[in-house]
Amino acid sequence: MGERNRNKLPTNLPQLQNLIKRDHGSYRDEFLQQYRHYQSNLQIFQLKPTTYSKTLEELVLFISQVSYCYPDDVAEFPQNLRDLLRKHGPTLDRNMRMSFCKALIMLRNKHLIPATSVLELFFEMFRCQDKLLRKTLYSYIVNDIKNVNAKHKNVQLNTTLQNFMYTMLKDNNPVAAKMSLDVMTELYKKNVWNDAKTVNVITTACFSKVTKILVAALKFFLGRDAENDDSDSEDEDKEKPKSERELRLGHRVGRKTKKRQKKLDRALQALKRNKRKKKAAESFNFSALHLIHDPQDFSEKLFGQLEKTNERFEVKVMMIDLISRLIGIHQLFLFNFYPFVQRFLQPHQREVTKLLLYAAQASHELVPPDMIEGLLMTIANNFITDRNSGEVMAVGLNAVREVCARCPLAMTEDLLGDLVQYKHHRDKTVMMAAKSLLQLYRKVNPELLSRKEKGKPTEASQEIEPLSYGGSTAKNFIPGAEVLPEERDESQQDDWESCSEESDNDSDGEWIDVHHSSDEGEQVGQGHINNTRYSEESDNDSDGEWIDVHHSSDEEEQTPGEELPPEERRKKAEDISSSRILTQQEFELIQKQQARKEVEGAKTGKKRKRTVIEEEERGEILNLSSIENVIKKKAHDRESRLATVMAGREGRGKFAHGYEKMNPNASTTNKDKLKTKNFMMVKHKVQRKKIKRSFRDKQVSF
Repeated sequence: MGERNRNKLPTNLPQLQNLIKRDHGSYRDEFLQQYRHYQSNLQIFQLKPTTYSKTLEELVLFISQVSYCYPDDVAEFPQNLRDLLRKHGPTLDRNMRMSFCKALIMLRNKHLIPATSVLELFFEMFRCQDKLLRKTLYSYIVNDIKNVNAKHKNVQLNTTLQNFMYTMLKDNNPVAAKMSLDVMTELYKKNVWNDAKTVNVITTACFSKVTKILVAALKFFLGRDAENDDSDSEDEDKEKPKSERELRLGHRVGRKTKKRQKKLDRALQALKRNKRKKKAAESFNFSALHLIHDPQDFSEKLFGQLEKTNERFEVKVMMIDLISRLIGIHQLFLFNFYPFVQRFLQPHQREVTKLLLYAAQASHELVPPDMIEGLLMTIANNFITDRNSGEVMAVGLNAVREVCARCPLAMTEDLLGDLVQYKHHRDKTVMMAAKSLLQLYRKVNPELLSRKEKGKPTEASQEIEPLSYGGSTAKNFIPGAEVLPEERDESQQDDWESCSEESDNDSDGEWIDVHHSSDEGEQVGQGHINNTRYSEESDNDSDGEWIDVHHSSDEEEQTPGEELPPEERRKKAEDISSSRILTQQEFELIQKQQARKEVEGAKTGKKRKRTVIEEEERGEILNLSSIENVIKKKAHDRESRLATVMAGREGRGKFAHGYEKMNPNASTTNKDKLKTKNFMMVKHKVQRKKIKRSFRDKQVSF
């Protein structure tokens, strides 16, 4: 390199940086000269840290880029930056502060400084009133911790940072505490910090006096997507997003350019994505709720805060939701919660369907029935009365059904008898809700029903054993195994083994269709019955869809085990369950026989007719649709309405309205022509007809 170009290096830092990265040994003196220049500028800057120094900013970025080439010479450089940010961070110039943080990030990426010191400093920098800086540091902290734990968990680093974050959540600066909480929740969602310690640190944020921190912690446990509102923005009122119609109308005005068309397409795609997010099923962090160390103490403290809080109603509803989920999942005892919720159960109350849902979520079989009985009476008195509309009554009946599905003993015989009478209500929605409640107690505790309401006895109804409070049923056999033969057929065993060998040796991994004799017959619903829904065809017993249950005595041989007494059935099921491993085909046969018990008569062998019932599984957490199950016609959207219009035009002439003549070539009569004439042309005839009417015509007109 020429002497002239070498003399220009002190003033051309990008070129010097490029040369050092290529051959750092030859340019060590030039680097040391720039480093001494940095030290002198740093001393001057410390006298007035609030001023902006372009020279110092360029030197800091330059040294951070090439510091890995001379690690011994720049040993004090990272510490100088940390001390400067820790001492003068909030008062530094915005650009200078961002440059210093970027320099530390580059040093950390080159593994020149430990992660603990940098990340703890960045958490403290959340206190600065700089939105762009907080956003940059937030992204870097999440990505750096994720990269550190990519191959294996760095337990020492995670423990140190979690302890530091525990103190940051109690920081006096609400913005810093909120950003620290966001970091922890984001790392949990990315499965980086998904341990119990992280969850229990987040639980402390549920007792924060800052509303935004409280809401963020509640949303984490409830699983709702964080809203896009920035916690730092002064004006929280955001404009409502435009609809598709408004976007297209706005595009009509102005020139039609490719740029405006692309902008419209992007806006429409974003609108569709938002619609899909809204339609997505609500989920929540099951593992987070299960990892809480002491859910009983946590729910009691949270309920105590709920009783004293002055937060807005939406925040109170979120707290009620979280408490109800904790009670339902962990089967907790919080008796004061039920009278508290009863105060809000009025038809005119805002979000009353959600409150009914939370009351049902908080019910479980270990709660004393007396506590839930008052809740049921409140719902019945406020909702299930004739003075309310059909929708309100249906919502009340659905809520009673969901509560009783979790705590069946809370229902009294008198109340159940009154509610079941609504199955004859004129409103279809009320009728369906009452029938679903009736069907629930036919499966759970038919003794509470009158003889008329129990319905025709079935094999399944005879096996029902109502449980007492605190009781449970544990079986040492597979229910329904008595229908299997005691000894498996050797041909079936050989077919099963050969089929399994072929599937193991199949290199293509294709599916094989296995046809069973049970596939040709009638299909009966399988699975445990949790939630009862009637199909629209089975609204009335007389109008429902009927199925014929064919018994073995009619067409085929009796299935083994069906005509045995109950004690022998049980003994045979125990022997079969303990003697061999059942195949998938045998499980399918057991499930089919168990489902057939729901519709077959108990004593006679004649054909029985039963309505088809649609049933859904009830999980740990209820869906709002189970409470708001209102039966009514949904309004047509534009596409479906247009489809019905076009379907009605099929097979019709082009102009099919008006009078259609039998013979298209025949002329019309004077009477028909009179209908299409102008009124002024026939006015005199009408007046003359009124004057010169006969007595008979006047009688007819009267």
